[in-house]
Amino acid sequence: MAVFKIQGGAKLSGEITPQGAKNEALQIICAVLLTDQLVVIKNIPDIRDVNKLIELLSDMGVKVNRIDRHTCEFQADQVNVDFLKTEQYKLKAAQLRGSIMILGPLLARFGEASIPKPGGDKIGRRRLDTHFLGFQKLGARFDFDQNDSFYRIDAHHLKGTYILLDEASVTGTANIVMTAVLAEGKTTLYNAACEPYIQQLCSMLNRMGADISGIGSNMIHINGVEKLGGTEHTMLPDMIEIGSFIGLAAMTQSSITIKNARVDMLGLIPDVFMKMGIKLEIKGDDIYVPAQESYEIESFIDGSIMTISDAPWPGFTPDLLSIILVVATQAKGTVLIHQKMFESRLFFVDKLIDMGAQIILCDPHRANVIGLDRKMLLRGINMSSPDIRAGVALLIAALSAQGESVISNVEQIDRGYQNIDQRLNGLGAHIERLD
Repeated sequence: MAVFKIQGGAKLSGEITPQGAKNEALQIICAVLLTDQLVVIKNIPDIRDVNKLIELLSDMGVKVNRIDRHTCEFQADQVNVDFLKTEQYKLKAAQLRGSIMILGPLLARFGEASIPKPGGDKIGRRRLDTHFLGFQKLGARFDFDQNDSFYRIDAHHLKGTYILLDEASVTGTANIVMTAVLAEGKTTLYNAACEPYIQQLCSMLNRMGADISGIGSNMIHINGVEKLGGTEHTMLPDMIEIGSFIGLAAMTQSSITIKNARVDMLGLIPDVFMKMGIKLEIKGDDIYVPAQESYEIESFIDGSIMTISDAPWPGFTPDLLSIILVVATQAKGTVLIHQKMFESRLFFVDKLIDMGAQIILCDPHRANVIGLDRKMLLRGINMSSPDIRAGVALLIAALSAQGESVISNVEQIDRGYQNIDQRLNGLGAHIERLD
């Protein structure tokens, strides 16, 4: 198990380019199962979760040709569906929550699939009902074996229908869209997620020959087709990494330029950081964050305390609330962080409190952060990364703290951030990776 040893207090400077989007990659890579033709995907992030998914597809018989570190050719013309019945498959798929995304393409193209209960972050209950209810409405029959925690699904007679999702699940929407593109007839998907990653997936499928309209809205119309062809696709930069770099610059009083950020696809992210008092300059498709000695949290027009909460897109993404919370610890002012979607994502604040932050954890969903305005800097401690996003939030806190910090379980951070220690060291950080 690896750890990060961090010497805090260094001011960073320079340019950094965000990796390809992790959450987009998990669904885009699974979409190659929908065709027997060649699919080329560019700007793939070189991170553990994505690499494990590519390895899983290769084990299923998908031909994978890695042209370079971030570009792969995929051809799923000899998929071995029987592999899904093996212990090897069960073991690998259970370690990766993104493995749930192979279900839709397999059901659409082969009429059957099975999957163990997926793994991933331990951030509270993340149910799969939305996926299965959608499959069921399209005509699939599924069974869950409680003895071996295995889902088995039969979908040989898929027909388009009207589906009202019980929640605007991003992965649920992606899975149902990928199932419906090859189903007979028309599917209307209402209360669909409309994140940029869903827009990317739908546009890619249309280039492959699908008939999808309503892209970017919460009502998607899909006319089923008989077959899909190949295509080429380039992933967006990772918006969560972009937000993390903004927060890092503010906390360390650093001047950082984030290159090729696709500002047009960031939604409310820049606005929320500006509400925290952080100055941003948009220069074309780059974001320049100037060094600030101090930043002050805005209040509402009536003078009441600012509340930052997550919501389905185009609301603020829950993956950045941990970054906002850390940023607030050294701001001037007070903010209430309301994490609505996951009940365990705020439990990492005990580490920040040990570092000297003034935080009141009201309940599993709400934390009141009293900004210190740098009058009392955080201090380095030993801690462990509980999940991807909290891990990076703690890393940012450690980089801004006085003294040395040690973060264990950094494999969680590696799942979502590509060589983060090396890239930040290139800006002047002092992070040492130790076994």
